[in-house]
Amino acid sequence: MKTLRNPQDKEEIITRLARIQPTSQRRWGKMSAPQMVCHLSDSFRGPMGERRLTLAPWFARKLAKWFALYVPLSWPKGFKTRTEMDQLIGGTPPTEFEADMRELRRLLDRFTRQPKDFEWHPHPVFGAMSDDDWQRWGYLHMDHHLRQFGA
Repeated sequence: MKTLRNPQDKEEIITRLARIQPTSQRRWGKMSAPQMVCHLSDSFRGPMGERRLTLAPWFARKLAKWFALYVPLSWPKGFKTRTEMDQLIGGTPPTEFEADMRELRRLLDRFTRQPKDFEWHPHPVFGAMSDDDWQRWGYLHMDHHLRQFGA
């Protein structure tokens, strides 16, 4: 299973991210490429405590976490995101594309750095997660959105 903990998997994600341009066209969803970059940044800020997250009801968490992280299927398209991570509602708006990309790389590096300089905050849907879970989630989430833009 791919994970950001594996240097080759992380490098694959970084290489694919470099293919994204401000004019890259989405294959599904509503976000533009600049909004997607900011969405990924917001998604890293939450678990690292840099952005407040609201939690989904507890009964949805355990099964959803196991299914999303460990069943070998691509994540579904069109899944509704949390309001604070939705770039069309409460997410961080794009500024200058290259600056937003540098910020995403900074957050990705901090998210994967060992030792950590932060404590994990609960995922809004999956709740408390281990470092291994977070690294798997990070890979899958970035993969999902990079596929959304053909990268």
